[in-house]
Amino acid sequence: MPEVPEPMRVMGIVNVTPDSFSDGGRFLHADAAVAHGLRLVAEGADLLDIGGESTRPGATRPLVEEELARVVPVIRELAAAGAVVSVDTMRAEVAAAAVAAGATIVNDVSGGLADPAILDVVAGTGVTYVAMHWRAHGSHMDDFARYDGPGGVVAAVRAELGERLEAIAAAGIAEHQVILDPGLGFAKVGEHNWTLLRDLGWLRELGFPILVGASRKTFLGRLLAGPDGTPRPVGERENAHAAVVLHCAGQGVWGMRVHDVRATRDALAAYAALHPTGALR
Repeated sequence: MPEVPEPMRVMGIVNVTPDSFSDGGRFLHADAAVAHGLRLVAEGADLLDIGGESTRPGATRPLVEEELARVVPVIRELAAAGAVVSVDTMRAEVAAAAVAAGATIVNDVSGGLADPAILDVVAGTGVTYVAMHWRAHGSHMDDFARYDGPGGVVAAVRAELGERLEAIAAAGIAEHQVILDPGLGFAKVGEHNWTLLRDLGWLRELGFPILVGASRKTFLGRLLAGPDGTPRPVGERENAHAAVVLHCAGQGVWGMRVHDVRATRDALAAYAALHPTGALR
C-alpha cells in the first residue's frame, strides 16, 4: 500500500455552479472562477478543486454539456497559470475533458458508482483518483443515511470503500493513484460525521492517503446552532472548521478540502509551531 504523503495538502474549492450551498453563483462565470482560484493559490492552496455540479442535499444535476462548459475553460486557464488542478466530477466524459485541459486529479464523490466508465478514464490517463464514500445523488441521499448494522457507520463506510477499492483495482488503476475520502455529509447525519472523524485510524488502516472535506458543512452549523436551534450561517463556521483541520492534522490526513484557504493555513501554521518535529510546513 502507498505511504501517506506529507505535508498535509490544502485543496482550495472553486465552485463553478449557481447552486452550491456555500457560494453558489459567486464564481459561475469563468473569469470570476479563475480569479478566485488564483487568489486561493496566492493564499496558500496546494491544489484547486474545480466543480461544475453542486452535490449538496437536494441538488438537481446539470446536463453534461452544462458541466463541461462550466469547468473546462476554468481548468484550462488555471492549469496554464501553473496551478495543480483537480476536477470534482462524477462523469467520465467530464473527467476526460478535464484531464485533457490540464487536470491531474479526478475527485469523484461517487467513487465510480455514478458512472463506472470514469474508472477507465483514470486508468487510461494515469491521473490521481479520489474515491469518496457515497450512496446516492444529492436529490435523495438523505434517504440512505442509515447505518444500523454491526459497527455502525464506521464499519459500513469502511466496507463500502473496500468494495470501491476492488472495482478501482479491477479497472487497472494503480494503488499509488488512489486517495480515499470518508464522504462527510453525504448520506450521513451529524453524529455519523463526528463518529467518522473522531478516530480516522479505521480509514488509515486501508493504507491509502485520506482527503477530508468538512468545510462549512451542515453538521458544523448544527453544532453551533443558536438557542432556538437555528444552525450557524454558512459563512460563520470557520472557527469550528479550524478545530477539525487541526484534529485531522494530528490524524495524519493527506489533505483538507477547504473554502477558506487563509484560515486553514493559519491553523496549520500554529499546529506546526506546536509540533516542530511534525511533517507540516
